[in-house]
Amino acid sequence: MDKFRSEQSLTQKDIFKFWLPLAATWLMMSLEGPYLAALIARLPEPKFNLAAYGVAFSLAMIVEAPVIMMMSASTALVKDYKSFLALRKFNYRLGLALTIAMVVFSISSVFYFVTEDLIGLPNNVAYLTHLSIIILIPWPGAIGYRRFYQGILIRNNQTRFVAFGTLIRLITMSAVALLLYLFTQIPGAAVGASALSSAVIMEAMASRIMANRLLKKIKSDIFGVESDSQLLQKDIFTFYYPLALTSILTLGVQPFVTFFIGQSRNALESFAVLPVVTSFVFIFRGLGLSYQEVVIALIGDKFEYSKQIKYFAIKLAIFTAGTLIVFAFTPLRDFWLESVSGLSSSLAEFAHLPLMIMSFFPAMTVLISFQRAILVKNKHTKTITTGTATEFVSIIVVLAICIKCFDLVGAVAATISFVIGRMAACTYLLPPVVKALKIKI
Repeated sequence: MDKFRSEQSLTQKDIFKFWLPLAATWLMMSLEGPYLAALIARLPEPKFNLAAYGVAFSLAMIVEAPVIMMMSASTALVKDYKSFLALRKFNYRLGLALTIAMVVFSISSVFYFVTEDLIGLPNNVAYLTHLSIIILIPWPGAIGYRRFYQGILIRNNQTRFVAFGTLIRLITMSAVALLLYLFTQIPGAAVGASALSSAVIMEAMASRIMANRLLKKIKSDIFGVESDSQLLQKDIFTFYYPLALTSILTLGVQPFVTFFIGQSRNALESFAVLPVVTSFVFIFRGLGLSYQEVVIALIGDKFEYSKQIKYFAIKLAIFTAGTLIVFAFTPLRDFWLESVSGLSSSLAEFAHLPLMIMSFFPAMTVLISFQRAILVKNKHTKTITTGTATEFVSIIVVLAICIKCFDLVGAVAATISFVIGRMAACTYLLPPVVKALKIKI
């Protein structure tokens, strides 16, 4: 990043080289779910274990939500050794709090009250979920730890190490899962949880090791004079808690979507095809999600490279949405849905319309990643939370109207609500982003 700032211009090639490892990271992460699901499906009692693994992963993700934005915070805030120590202290405290939350949730009386009495899981599924949650106790702390150091790597133009870390994560996950699959008799849900927990711990350790050289330079102040203002814990909290709320709201909408789909026409078919559609769309969305840290790192303290960053964003949006549109509106969709995803011909046909509705969603992902990055850079993180709340409410309202008033098929109603919700969020964020760019330029 400093190399780019010292130059007169930032080229599209520079941005591409910086972005590509981050994009590769998201693509590699998108392979985790299908791989583990395929293994669990080949172990005894796959129906119960797949359900338990899915519930455990969802619950762990909700607990993890507050640390998801730590990468963006680290990229934006770690400018010198003092700011590194301050944010590390904050991150350790947050990770400890979430780990304690996982431990408390794992207590049998608490866990079975939530899963059996509130959620209504069958006892055998709840037992397998409980076992998986205990194995996943290190998950949120490890995620926060590795995202903190990944942010430092990104800020200092070392994005290839982020991709290396993800590769180590995938290798570890694959090896642990395969060894447990071949040489043990533990339940499939526990196999998946063990593979994930081992993988994120290894990735966290690798990220810390790969950042070691940078930390030595930061400590010796090679990167320049330390900032005049001290980064206090209360300042970090003010900056970060809206980002944490953003992640919580993003993940928190899923239970509402599940509830409304359950009240819709063709609910079973909708539950069957929606994960296939959204996981396929996520491959293209990931390319846009990876752009947020690129913007934070490269746009410059005074947004001096905003034109180059915007130009690349436009090309990325066209590429991601355009490629998905080609799949969604041509026979390639059946190749993916039937040959790759394994849907029957009837379910594949059922998935056509939801996939077409979501086909330009990746373009909006690029847009909102750009918008959020500008606001993070400008330290207007509360605006991001309000934008996410706007999306959250829009999704629920549109979904309710589509199902209760228009009696739409659940999968169609859900995808329409996702698109309209994202459009509402992008529209809300547009004025403050334009204002921030004009002020800085």
